Amino acid sequence: MQRLGVRVGELALSSPVLPASGCFGPELAPLVDVSRLGGVVTKTVFAAVRSGNPAHRLAEVRDGMLNSVGIPSLGVARWRAEAWPAYASLGVPVVVSLGGLAEADYRRVAEEVADLPLAAVELNLSCPNLEAGGVELGADAHAVERVVADVRSALSVPVFAKLTPNVASMAELARGAAAGGAAAVVVANTYVGMTIDIRTRRPVLGNAVGGWSGPASKPLVLRQVWQVSRAVPLPVIGCGGVATADDVVEYLLAGASAVQVGTATFTRPQAMTDILDDLLTVFDRLGVAAVAELVGQVEIPDTQAV
Repeated sequence: MQRLGVRVGELALSSPVLPASGCFGPELAPLVDVSRLGGVVTKTVFAAVRSGNPAHRLAEVRDGMLNSVGIPSLGVARWRAEAWPAYASLGVPVVVSLGGLAEADYRRVAEEVADLPLAAVELNLSCPNLEAGGVELGADAHAVERVVADVRSALSVPVFAKLTPNVASMAELARGAAAGGAAAVVVANTYVGMTIDIRTRRPVLGNAVGGWSGPASKPLVLRQVWQVSRAVPLPVIGCGGVATADDVVEYLLAGASAVQVGTATFTRPQAMTDILDDLLTVFDRLGVAAVAELVGQVEIPDTQAV
């Protein structure tokens, strides 16, 4: 596993593969050799209890899926008591995803988990900001900077900013995260999408729209990883359509230091360990000794437009 070891800022991980937030829980540990993962990322925790969106919450679409789960949450007090012990028992670094419906919410949750032995926190900045009429909080680079800085002041562990792709320039959001003191950025959360039942003429999802993810999103997110890695001097964690070891290598070449796997785990809970099984074989085929040899090493001809 030494060949697969990576650093994300000051955080040392035994491999570059982690689950995306909301796509893995301790209940899946019997199906996955968690010890082989770089770490785990929790479902997003909010200050208060959230029930989530109305059914239907998931819809299969060509080459991916739409989800409108609405991030149900136990609330931070119950999460500490009921969910945290199971995560802590996994024996790997735990990254806690924090959410909020207003900027101040993030610090409130951060303060409630500050005493736990976390590896890092990941800010889910794609939540609908009620202070701004429901617009994604993370769509404003200045808001990203403020939230990251506020959470950093409450914690002693690294703060990752998970960025939304539903903007004109993700590089601007990354600059905001860097200015706020983020230790890394996660690129990206899901794209907003929709699907309609042509028989009923109604949206399939109970919330009408949801987050689109899956294999078809990889080329889009891969480009954003490349752009962000060139825009800020921060580690980037790639998240979008990762399903194979080759996908991981593409993300590393584009500038990611690690990846998160999400949609692939819905049909294959063991997808992450399958990827790790194949990754060293791919390294051998490419003549690569370790992850660090690949990060940011894509070769772009000088004549190509950026």
